[in-house]
Amino acid sequence: MSVRVYQGPHSDGRRMPISWQWVPWLFAGVTVGGQIIWLLSDASRDVLTIVTVVTFFLASVSHAVLTRGWLWALGFVVIAGGIGWAAEYIGVSTGFPFGLYSYADTLGWTVAGVPIVVMMAWAMMSYPCLLAAQRLSRTRAGVVVFGAWLLASWDLFLDPQMVGEGHWTWASPDPGLPGIPGIPLTNYLGWIITSLIIMTLLSRLPERRSSGDGVPTFMLLWVYFSNVLGNAVFFGRPGVAIWGGIVMGAIVIPWAWITWTRRP
Repeated sequence: MSVRVYQGPHSDGRRMPISWQWVPWLFAGVTVGGQIIWLLSDASRDVLTIVTVVTFFLASVSHAVLTRGWLWALGFVVIAGGIGWAAEYIGVSTGFPFGLYSYADTLGWTVAGVPIVVMMAWAMMSYPCLLAAQRLSRTRAGVVVFGAWLLASWDLFLDPQMVGEGHWTWASPDPGLPGIPGIPLTNYLGWIITSLIIMTLLSRLPERRSSGDGVPTFMLLWVYFSNVLGNAVFFGRPGVAIWGGIVMGAIVIPWAWITWTRRP
């Protein structure tokens, strides 16, 4: 009598049938399409901002479920979204760690004064940053540092755009970085602290490498290159393009090279 060990879908409790692999790509495509429409249109920008955050979040979560399992995906959402919410709640309540700021009523539903899409944004971006860091480093300390660097440097692009659209307002007169006026330096310190906490906890999740990480790879590249191009050409913020391009690029570019040259 022979015994065969089934190794197909669901055999490890983490994977879903391959027929579902299109789902995260669909959400990623809607995200990119929505952001392009946002750029080309002056109408419904608030709605498009919310929609594209939700679809980016769903792209990250659905990919995590398909490649790393429901429990892993739930853990990543609770950690990244929960810590992000806690930091934002403390921030709007006390001014620590980001500085004094307040949200407008343009980002939809809130939980204790923090828009739900803001929690989603922390989670949606933490996922590709974590996977990129795991590709760059085999040590937990390296994953934390690289992942936090990527996540925190994203705000060099994010804050000028969101403040420019009126989604939140800073009370601090701090001139900020040269070329990025109006965003206090305390904000970046807050992002570094929060990102380090998120990545420290995410690094504790079981590391499950996958050869099918095309969606988070694509989304991280899209975030980087679209923001550099958008700020340099369309938004009239060359300082943002330079700062973000250099600081985030210090990790994105080596990671992209390693990802390209080590393709299976």
